[in-house]
Amino acid sequence: MVLRIFRSPMLVCAALLVTTGCDAGGSANALSAQSPAGAAAAGQASVPLTIATAGGTHRFDAEPAGTRAEQDRGLMYRTDLGPKSAMLFYPYPAEGGGPREASFWMKNTPTPLDIIFIRADGTIATIAENTVPFSEAPVASGEPVGAVLELVGGRAAELGVSPGDKVSWPGFPAR
Repeated sequence: MVLRIFRSPMLVCAALLVTTGCDAGGSANALSAQSPAGAAAAGQASVPLTIATAGGTHRFDAEPAGTRAEQDRGLMYRTDLGPKSAMLFYPYPAEGGGPREASFWMKNTPTPLDIIFIRADGTIATIAENTVPFSEAPVASGEPVGAVLELVGGRAAELGVSPGDKVSWPGFPAR
């Protein structure tokens, strides 16, 4: 009897979902959308990133979001963010074409974020602090930017990060 039940492709998929935690689409990258460890396992190396402030230099291992799909997803659905967690949207926009004004939202994002808008020279243009979870209100950069960095909400203030501070990672800003 049990063998007949598991001959059904739908039941096999359901059993796999329960036992392995994979998504219904069978995506090999399902884990990468859930955790930094998953991103590394899926072949997306983290980017060593520093923010130089008046009070010192702060290091993060940022998850890259370089494609349109990665940038559209961002940190949606994530609840595993810690004090060193970051997501780097670079290049921004993903399709290239040079810096432009950015607009983000918090749809499907359960964790408040600090959204740091970075000019092409690596200086911070503006910071949207503690954005409201699940909000669909636009969060705009106010000027053209070449990259965007997301941190756990409140982290920028905690570290003394301010507009004008310098953000860098290997290859950025170009020397």
